[in-house]
This record gives sequence, structure tokens and C-alpha cells, in this order.
Amino acid sequence: MSEAKSPSENVNRRDFVQAAVAGALLTAAPSALLAAGNGRSADKKAVLALVPRMHAENLKRLQDWIALPSIAAENRNYPQGAEHMAALARDAGFTDVKLVPTSGKPGVFGRLDVGAKATLAVYFMYDVKQFVPEEWSSPPLEGKLVQKDGLGMVCMGRGAVNQKGPQNSFLSALMAFKAAGKKPPVNLVLVCEGEEEVASPHFGEVVHNPEVFAALKTCVGVFMPEAAQDVDGGVQITLGAKGVVELELVSSGEVWGRGPAKDVHSSLEAQVDSPSWHLIQALNTLVAADGHTPAVEGFFEHAQPLSVEQRQMIANYAAKTSEEMVKRQYGVKRWAYDASWLDSLERLESQPTINIEGLVGGYTGPGGKTVLPHRAVAKIDMRLVPDMTAADTLAKLKAHLAKHGFGDIEVNMSGGYDPNQTDPKSQLIQTQVATYRALGVETTLWPRSAGSWPGYVFTNAPLNLPAGHFGLGHGTGAHAPNEYYLIDSVNPKVQGLDGAVASFVEYLYALG
Repeated sequence: MSEAKSPSENVNRRDFVQAAVAGALLTAAPSALLAAGNGRSADKKAVLALVPRMHAENLKRLQDWIALPSIAAENRNYPQGAEHMAALARDAGFTDVKLVPTSGKPGVFGRLDVGAKATLAVYFMYDVKQFVPEEWSSPPLEGKLVQKDGLGMVCMGRGAVNQKGPQNSFLSALMAFKAAGKKPPVNLVLVCEGEEEVASPHFGEVVHNPEVFAALKTCVGVFMPEAAQDVDGGVQITLGAKGVVELELVSSGEVWGRGPAKDVHSSLEAQVDSPSWHLIQALNTLVAADGHTPAVEGFFEHAQPLSVEQRQMIANYAAKTSEEMVKRQYGVKRWAYDASWLDSLERLESQPTINIEGLVGGYTGPGGKTVLPHRAVAKIDMRLVPDMTAADTLAKLKAHLAKHGFGDIEVNMSGGYDPNQTDPKSQLIQTQVATYRALGVETTLWPRSAGSWPGYVFTNAPLNLPAGHFGLGHGTGAHAPNEYYLIDSVNPKVQGLDGAVASFVEYLYALG
């Protein structure tokens, strides 16, 4: 554990670090980043100088946001979450901010028009994942500062890194522009949703709202703020993401026409069919005998293989990344199929999957309860690679179940969307690479995130925009207990809150 510092020591250290970063940028950045001339460089210095001075208010804003969790699956804090998001946008300088109604939770839209030549779209999510307080070492809604060995001081709470921490840092960058009396070098269009954690079932309604869509048509690309640095300071630049289908499979005596219509005594299993076993038998048909490979007919029909360029990206990453470190991080001892490190990474990037998120039926409390349940439910997610689509994959799953004698099982899709992909040669991605390099950060291009976000609404027709993620800083624990976002770093290669805010200032100037 590092030695505690007084508040004045912390401020002085942050001022020093920020000044050093800004100075290094001005001497080391490619000429393209400074082509706007001395006036813009002076403006950038003025904005960056304010970042460490605003540290306390930027941190408090994050803690206040963590204290208001919007959880779509629980219908928690709606419309309060959207209203809070709108207030944050207004404080950061966005105008025409409004809630965008949908068939589900509202979106939020705003503009920041400074008369610049280029306009950039920014994607936010204001919702977070569920949490169980008893699983946390620090209360999940308090955003407490916790010392972590080898990292420094972190803010721990639900949504800290996914995505309130990085998003707050981007808003903090805009507030530094505002406090310095300087205009950002690009116009911005803000598009937010409140259902990302339930697979964005209504985000398309936000994007295709006529006013929102017209604004997006003027943009050069879309980016999502992130805390991109690993514990060694490096950054993966992802060029897309897998799509996802989230659904539940329900086996019930009522619909099946066999088994009980209500829970009955377990002794009756000798003469009454079991909806639970029926569901398990159906699930068993979804994968091959190895218990892993999808076996739904036609599942791989539209799955694109990795290109030579993508395979090389993976090989580069595998060569410089410790397999044992990653295994420890995941708590695993071997990869599926006993694959090698490289082969496991290629499968991670290239393979669509069928996963059981949860499996529930009957009594699961302490002791036993001798019942034959009338209903059993499996929560499923399917991850998709280009050129698969959510609609086609869902149809294939339903057809498979019907063909194998399980047409009675209810298939209830709760959300989902197609995969997305962006050309590494696009201006958006190339500017990210240039900005990271100017900041002295080692980068690796990565074919796609194995996780998912609804970027397809931007990258697919009719918008056809490049989309990506950007941002220095570090955090982890998304969807898990003890999620955190790094505030004060002890490693000069890994940025805390102030460095993350400064990276967004640099990125906007590079794009401008």
C-alpha cells in the first residue's frame, strides 16, 4: 500500500503530472496534431491547465452519479436516470438537450455546436448492471475511495468503469473547455440510452428519431468513452464488437401439454413428465457432444472467418501478453478444447457462441423440498460475429427447437443486435492511434470486442459511420462485485482521473 498524501500534496503532484503530460505532447506529437497553429496550442494549454484544479468536483460528480443507479432489468430509477443524464449534458455545454421517448426507457439527445468544420457523435449509456450488496467489500452505491496495491486510489461502485467513470471523464473535459472560456475544436452530437445492460431493445428508436438521425448524418464518426489502459498502461484499440441475442427459454407443463400445471409432489415423477428435464434435454441439443460447440442448424452459415490482417493482430497480442496472467485474471486453468493460447484467442474473436447465463426451476433454497416443478427457465445469450444478424440467428434457434421436438418451449427474446465492424484505416481509428502514440501509449489493434455494444446502429446502413472507443485511464469489474475506476495512479504509465480527462481533450483536438 502506498503512503498516504495530504490533499495539498496530491494537488501539487497532479498539477506537476498534468503539466508534464501537456509539455510532452507539444514536443512529441506528430505535426498533424499541431497543424492548427499556435493559437489552438495556447487554447489547449489553457484547457489542460484547469484539469487538475477541477479534480475534486470531477470526482464528486462521478460519486453522485454512482449513487443513482438506473437498472432497466429492475425498472429502477426511471425516468430519474435519464433526467440526471440530461442535466449532466447541459452542465457540460450541450444545448437542445431532451429526453427521447421510446417503447421502453427514454434516450437522451443533445448538441454542442461551436461552428467547427467537423462533427463527432458520442454514445453514452446511463444504465448499469444489477448488483448484490453483500458480495461487495465496499458499498456499491457510495463510490468510496479505496487503495489498491500496485494501482493507487480507486473509486469503487456499480457503474464506476462501465460506463460512468469514462463518461464522466469525457464530460469533465468539456467542462474544462467551458471553464477556460474555450470552444471545443469539433461539434458534438450526444446520443444516450438507458437499456444497454438489457441488450438495447429500443435504442434503434432513439437513433431513428428524425431529429437525432438528422444530427447523426452530419457526423464523421461515433465514439464511446472508455478506460482503455491495462495494468501495464497499454491500450487495445477494438475495431468492432460481437452482436448479441439475449433470451429466455421457458418449459412449462401448461404450454407443453405434459407434466403438471402446478408444482406437485416429487413422488409423482414416476407417472408425470418433468418440464425441468424437458428443458435440459432441449438445451443439450443446442451444443455438440463437447458441451461447447453450437449445434443449431445453420448457426455458422453467415459467420465470417478472420482475415489475414485480423489473425496477425491476434498473433501480435498473443506474443506480448502473458497467458498465465490472463488465466489468473479469469480464474481458469485451461482453455476450451485444451486449445493453445493463440488458438484460444482466435476462437474468442472468430466464434459465435451459445451461453447459459442462468438456469432456474423449482426450489433452490436451503435443505430439500420434494416437488416436481411445473416450470423451468434458462437465460441464454448468443454472441454473433459478422455477417450474422440477430433476427436470423433467433429464427434458426426457434427452427432448431421445433425440429428436435421442442417447439413447445417458449423463446422470449429480451434484447439484442447485430455485430459491428470499423475499418482500421478510417479517420476515426487512425486519429485514435495517432493520439495514443503522441501520448506515449503502446497500442494494439484488435479485431473486435468479444463483448457487445449496439454500435451496429451507427456502422450499418443507412448511417454507415465508423465507430470506436477511446480514453486513457484504467478500471475493471464490469458486471461484477468491486467494480472500480482508477482515480490517483501510482504507475506513471497508467492514467488516473486527471490523465483520463486530459486524454479526451487531446483526442478532440486531434479530431479537429
